[in-house]
Amino acid sequence: MKSLNARQQKIQEYFIEHKTAKVRDILSLFPHDVAVERRTVIRDLEKLCSIGFIERHGKGRGVYYKISDSHILFKNIDIKKYFAQPFDEREIKQGFNFKIFEIIEQPLFLKEEEDELNKLHETFQKNFSRYDSQTIVNKEFERILIEFSWKSSQIEGNTYSLLSTELLIKENQPDETKTEKETQMILNHKDAFNETLQNKERFLNLSSRDIEYIHSLLTKKLGVVRNFRSLPVGITGTKYQPLDNLHQVTEAVGKMVDTINRKNNFFEKSFLALVLLSYIQAFEDGNKRTARMISNAILLAHNSIPMSYRAVNEVEYKKAAILFYEQNNLSYFKEIFMTQFAFAVKNYFR
Repeated sequence: MKSLNARQQKIQEYFIEHKTAKVRDILSLFPHDVAVERRTVIRDLEKLCSIGFIERHGKGRGVYYKISDSHILFKNIDIKKYFAQPFDEREIKQGFNFKIFEIIEQPLFLKEEEDELNKLHETFQKNFSRYDSQTIVNKEFERILIEFSWKSSQIEGNTYSLLSTELLIKENQPDETKTEKETQMILNHKDAFNETLQNKERFLNLSSRDIEYIHSLLTKKLGVVRNFRSLPVGITGTKYQPLDNLHQVTEAVGKMVDTINRKNNFFEKSFLALVLLSYIQAFEDGNKRTARMISNAILLAHNSIPMSYRAVNEVEYKKAAILFYEQNNLSYFKEIFMTQFAFAVKNYFR
């Protein structure tokens, strides 16, 4: 996690190995560092408490700290080292973790991260308020639509270029060197994006029906079954196995929807939709596309700016998803979410 310094990361590693500690135990990690005083360690421990990595127990001299059940969300993982291992040799959580819904009840953004997102949101609203021409507003949303449709499709293996995507969306002119499925995928993004933009109030309170509807738009004419799947699916590049029956898939989606609707912070709502829809894999195909679209729909519903993901590297995006599948770790996905939201604010409606 970028917001932790090297000393705090070392303390994290200690808790991962030992589970509990008192202040004196942490002080013993830095025997030769005169700058690390008791009050410094206490501040470090309180920082780790604030992100939900550890919990404080006891009173007075009996105070001790214990690693929390939710530490998996925030522990530091060396991405390069982790993915250097062949996927069939990595130690992972191979099945769906139903405890995830309890773990993510806590705030998912640090105060400084939340402040940063709110400041970016305010910047967007200030910029947007200067636009008094609906024609120009429509053109700017069209630009986001084009770039989002291109990048979201590219993440799924679509080979349309950005310029070809623009021609298809604006002029209805397909690239004849591409397959019909690639063309249809782009057009489906257009329809789904316009639906979320024109009926954004619908996504203030999320429902399973809305998720299925957006999925149906994104997978139209692609030979994908519309409803939640009843058969197992596999995911390329990981041993993680999603839920394999309709009853559990439906239950997981219901819990996800309830969790998102209970959150007060709309950034958390959007982020959880992005992460959990991909994790549950509720449909036989189109899960990540649906996750990105629903995540953006929530941002639009709260009068914020949707993300195009134009600047994201598709390989790194997939790594972030796999890291959550395998370790339930949010750190890399959160980094991508925050950088792409910042990109959107700085590049659209300026």
